[in-house]
Amino acid sequence: MSRIDDLVAELCPDGVPRRELGSFARRNGGTSITAARMKSLALVPGPVRVFGGGQTIADVAEGVVPSGDVVRTPSIIVKSRGNIGFVYYEKPFTHKSELWSYTVDTSFIDQKFVYYYLLTQVDRLQGVARATSVKLPQLGVKDTDTLRIPVPPLEVQQEIVKILDQFTQLEAELEAELEARRRQFAHYRDMLVSAANDAVWAPMGEVGEFFRGRRFTKSDVVEGGLASIHYGEIYTGYGTFADRPLSRVSPKLFPALRFARKGDVVIAAVGETVEDVAKAVAWLGNEQVAIHDDTFAFRHSLNPKFVSYFFQTERFHSEKNRHVARAKVKRISGESLAKISIPVPPRDEQDRIVAILDDFDALVNDLSVGLPAELAARRKQYAYYRDRLLTFKEAA
Repeated sequence: MSRIDDLVAELCPDGVPRRELGSFARRNGGTSITAARMKSLALVPGPVRVFGGGQTIADVAEGVVPSGDVVRTPSIIVKSRGNIGFVYYEKPFTHKSELWSYTVDTSFIDQKFVYYYLLTQVDRLQGVARATSVKLPQLGVKDTDTLRIPVPPLEVQQEIVKILDQFTQLEAELEAELEARRRQFAHYRDMLVSAANDAVWAPMGEVGEFFRGRRFTKSDVVEGGLASIHYGEIYTGYGTFADRPLSRVSPKLFPALRFARKGDVVIAAVGETVEDVAKAVAWLGNEQVAIHDDTFAFRHSLNPKFVSYFFQTERFHSEKNRHVARAKVKRISGESLAKISIPVPPRDEQDRIVAILDDFDALVNDLSVGLPAELAARRKQYAYYRDRLLTFKEAA
């Protein structure tokens, strides 16, 4: 930091001027394409990346999107809907027409510097997007075009970029190592569960019973009410198991609700994709928990964690995918879940497998230990130094 501080004190002692992003960056339009078309084109991968909403991308062949819509110079993509963000991309790309991107090609400002500064504005822009539309937060072009960017001397910009690139590289290395560990975990999980010693395979409907939850809405959520699990929380907030609820609903609803109890496995019955459907969480809390009508509870006599780990295996997903109704919202029924076969080894074998997988799961998913903890610490450190490096006194 002292090197940057010295440069700022020497080269811009009276503060740093600011310029609107739209005044020096070229804004690129996108291409007209649907998510379904992106998925279809990605079946024959190629060198052109198409950015969709959220985390959706497709690497497609040359010529399948209009050549005039492809940007072939390093640029900054604006993720303007839902979770606001920015992506720096150096290879040929385009994006859906409701997104946009910027190319900075001037002699007085480093494009990577602009990108790193934009990352410091994500939280503020997320607030702007929510104010525009609560249902689907969304930015307008004007929100980024008029964003005022600090423009210190180029030497200062390049020194900051050099430091932040090093942080980014270290983070990327940790992410790659963590991803490799997760693939390894998935391999051993599938092997241990699907090839459990002395296991007898049986339809889940013969091993236990499925029952559906009852409807409640966001307006029913209260502080200090009845423990509840909404299907959306299974995707966003829960892991393999849980013993505390993320939300509670009004006690007035008690007569109309259905509850899972300790040891039941709660399963999301709907999802945005076939792969998402039937994500499961083993409920280990001592209190019963109300379940949403887009979930099922599986009541059984197995180790609940063993069942939840089985729901993560490739064997389960391969069989489940044949039963998912492929409408706009993907859905699976309790009757279909009951037909899926599950291995049933002796209880001590279930417990042994769960103990092994719990240790491995903590190493790749627990934010308090191992690589996830190190990665979280690096991200926090990176965000702190990035924000500090990119905070300047504004010139009068």
